[in-house]
Amino acid sequence: MSHHGFGSTHSSNTAEIPVAPTIYTMTGTLVLLRHGQSTWNELNLFTGWHDVELTDQGVREAAAAGATMKEAGLVFDIAHTSLLRRAIETNQLALSAMGLNIPIERTWRLNERHYGALQGLDKKETTLRHGAEQTMIWRRSFDVPPPPVDATSPEHPANDPRYQQLIAQGLDASLLPATECLADVLVRVLPYWNDVITPQLREGKNVLVTAHGNSLRALVMHLEKISRDDIVEFNIPTGVPRLYELSDALTVKAVKYMGDQEAIAAAAEAVAKQASGNH
Repeated sequence: MSHHGFGSTHSSNTAEIPVAPTIYTMTGTLVLLRHGQSTWNELNLFTGWHDVELTDQGVREAAAAGATMKEAGLVFDIAHTSLLRRAIETNQLALSAMGLNIPIERTWRLNERHYGALQGLDKKETTLRHGAEQTMIWRRSFDVPPPPVDATSPEHPANDPRYQQLIAQGLDASLLPATECLADVLVRVLPYWNDVITPQLREGKNVLVTAHGNSLRALVMHLEKISRDDIVEFNIPTGVPRLYELSDALTVKAVKYMGDQEAIAAAAEAVAKQASGNH
């Protein structure tokens, strides 16, 4: 098990006390990674739970994220991802670039926000049809979901064999959304964070979470104590690892994006422009 954290932060006393790090347990390192560009990202369509693949650029982003983490000396003990192909592929490509073969846990709770009746629609066209204000409320408000998808639609997860299987295994079908706002995503992500990921970090495991813009925004909101107003303007670029140094109480001691900071800022700005339809 790796206990690699942030450089030599914990080595200042090694001259006087030559104790190996494995003797004690320190909180593990956490990295959040948004999947690389998907085909519907490229087409500027509302994607949500619709299962699409990575573009060639998305594949490169995922591999580059792995190379960046490897170069920084990071080693993970376990990874978590969603049930959607674009996150699963990104996770696999990043770990492969790192030369890691570790346990991977997949959960619907890390899926992207369900965009309801907007799924499959063009973002710019939706803005023109419904107005920038209404579209922005649907897209980025904390607690106003888009119109729900019809229960008979193929876009409703209850009609997808993957989620039907989960229901057969005991999942409460009412938990599967017809639409979601960020507040809904927070409600479904937090139990997984508290019950699954948190104990692993407390055991000193280094954890990679590869997911989606909104499921990661929900985690960032919780971890970094970002207000419901400020989270509206918080954009996560695709394929850029976000590295956390956590205290024993799992509060954030330090956080940063890994890689070329100017390129990361440009990528986040591109996400912001896409969100507003100004692209």
